[in-house]
Amino acid sequence: MAHIIAKDIYRKLGKKIDSLPTRVPWNEPLYEILKALYTPQEAEVLVSMPYGLSSFERIARCTDYDEAELRRILDSLCDKGLVFDVWAKDRYRYMPAPLAVGIFEMTMMRTRGELRYAEWARLFHEYMHGDSSFYAANFAHGEKVSIMRVLPHEDTIGDAAYVEILDYEKATTIVENADSFAIGLCSCRHEKLHIGEKTCNTPLETCSSFGSNADILIRHGMARAASKSEMLDNLARSKELRLVLTADNIQKNVGFICHCCGCCCNLLLGISQHGFPNTIVTSTYISQINEDLCTGCEKCARACPIQAIEMVPIVDPPTKKPKNPHVNESICLGCGVCALVCHKDAVKLVKRTQRVLHPETTFERIILASLERGTLQNQLFDDPYSITQKFLRGFIGGFLRLPPVKQMLMSEQMRSRFLAALKSGVQKQDKDWLMEI
Repeated sequence: MAHIIAKDIYRKLGKKIDSLPTRVPWNEPLYEILKALYTPQEAEVLVSMPYGLSSFERIARCTDYDEAELRRILDSLCDKGLVFDVWAKDRYRYMPAPLAVGIFEMTMMRTRGELRYAEWARLFHEYMHGDSSFYAANFAHGEKVSIMRVLPHEDTIGDAAYVEILDYEKATTIVENADSFAIGLCSCRHEKLHIGEKTCNTPLETCSSFGSNADILIRHGMARAASKSEMLDNLARSKELRLVLTADNIQKNVGFICHCCGCCCNLLLGISQHGFPNTIVTSTYISQINEDLCTGCEKCARACPIQAIEMVPIVDPPTKKPKNPHVNESICLGCGVCALVCHKDAVKLVKRTQRVLHPETTFERIILASLERGTLQNQLFDDPYSITQKFLRGFIGGFLRLPPVKQMLMSEQMRSRFLAALKSGVQKQDKDWLMEI
């Protein structure tokens, strides 16, 4: 009977996490993950918490826990990266961590407490790669908003396009504009190391965080404080190692830069192994090859982390070059790794003709991602036990999930007006700080 009761609370926890901006379909591997990471008491608290950022006092009212006991449980959850504690408007505010970026990354970045890396790595790998259900739940319907976006290697951009590159697209500018820094373990490479699938020589300590993100990781022992020069050195090393630079999919207050390899990064594997090209948002650039300068050496094809370049035989070749590289524009990341390995200057990044959606702030990204994945109602009405809000979640959620409604609100014409209306509502509730995180 105790086992059945315990499984029931973890089933409720799975449903709660699935209601956040990243969907997590229920199966036995997810149950094993939750059971390994959360105590039943921690699961009970998280199930009762509001969906969005909330003060300690509000959580105490929702959970009906003794304040001292609740403080102990929240501290434990925050130290494990299962709840985020964010300093906003003169106090810490708390919210449940989604699976990504959140539970997976923080678990595999932990450096203190009980560390069962091999077990955690096996469970996460089984959940994410045992089948494609996790990727399908988040990307099978043409979703445009992912948690991460690609940053182009700046010196691979063609001269004509370089004058148009914006500050939020430059890794060096993101570092220069930050005021605090942290470097920690790459969660994906750490996972692959423990399951025996790390085939590269890339160091584990590469994950770069900034601002409040860095403060959270340092405070909970998941990363070490670093200097600006270390961060710039980290970028330079990643260029030498031909890694893909990816960042928080926002334009303002970017919180992290990842240094990704094709063999380990779970989002890149979502493209190359599971066939979902939208698991990561491309840069605003795309690879272009000058066939007159190309010698057919195939280095660009071998370097591409998602196999977006194919060597195509030349019919009746006029020279000894038997093949030309062909870029699959439907999946090209616009990262510039192919151009880094081309010593003939035959590959450059050029501006895409189609606009790429990069939300302005974390607030916007969460709103748009939740809208696409059918969970926006939980951000709008986030008290899990309010009868009124429960009704509104059901009513508004059903309306927002209608494909024509979702398509209209995500359209170029309506998206900015929709976001402006939500921002106005937030301001009327005296929650301007939500838009500054």
